[in-house]
Amino acid sequence: MNYKTTTQKIVFFFLTKIVIGILVVVGSVALVENAGRSLLDKVQLTGELQNAIIGITQSAIGLISYVLLFRVYEKRQIKELRLATFWKNACIGCLIGLMIQSLVILVIYMAGGYSITRVNSISFLFPGFIAAITAGFVAEILLRGILFRLIEEKTGTIIALIISALFFAIIHSAARGATLVSVLSTSIQAGILFSAVYVFTRSLWLPIFLHFAWDFAEPGIYGGINTGISIEKTFFTSKITGPELLTGGRFGPGNSIQSAIFCLIAALVFLWLAYKKNNFIKPYRRKSI
Repeated sequence: MNYKTTTQKIVFFFLTKIVIGILVVVGSVALVENAGRSLLDKVQLTGELQNAIIGITQSAIGLISYVLLFRVYEKRQIKELRLATFWKNACIGCLIGLMIQSLVILVIYMAGGYSITRVNSISFLFPGFIAAITAGFVAEILLRGILFRLIEEKTGTIIALIISALFFAIIHSAARGATLVSVLSTSIQAGILFSAVYVFTRSLWLPIFLHFAWDFAEPGIYGGINTGISIEKTFFTSKITGPELLTGGRFGPGNSIQSAIFCLIAALVFLWLAYKKNNFIKPYRRKSI
């Protein structure tokens, strides 16, 4: 009996859940990448169409593997991915991501550092759209659905937010050429803002589509640098110049000082709204016997 109890504690320990969840989702997505590429290489398809099929399939498989795993593992309904909340949160997430990126570019434009040299065909949006969809779905399932959610359930919302911000700060500070501003901006945007919208809605749809819009708008629409999205075609062929503080330098406008400020303001608003909704989770305390 003690053996079973100890085994159950290990299996259902939050760190075990995180490791298993990441392995299952990443493994499923990697399988689609490897098997899908092998199959599609035998078919006469363009590179863009192949990327679209692989990207959409990876997003779907990431969602399905998450839902099936935690429905069985945690014996619960996956309320954070309810279809009833899909359209509302998807629209709000896209609007917020596009709005913040537009404000970031507007600051550079007003400083005389952003100019459009060419407006391309609508079809030039396609590669950025697919890359951003894949990044938004897979990253947020891993980072918010598994990592943040399980840490929050164990430690509470405030500590989970701190851990999330520190996690991105540590990861980004290891990047070559990272600056205080780029690290701060990434920590606020990816560590706090995306987590804050999840806490407010208790839905993964909003952070997924906020992440999508963020990654789509920066390179796909405005032609800026996004280190996580590598595409050649963008809607606006643009020229971005000026101080690294405003342009983000090698890391792109999303890592600028104005990006950090706008994301912090948005995060604080969502956290305040979440607190008013009583959505904060208190730290777990073992009951005294």
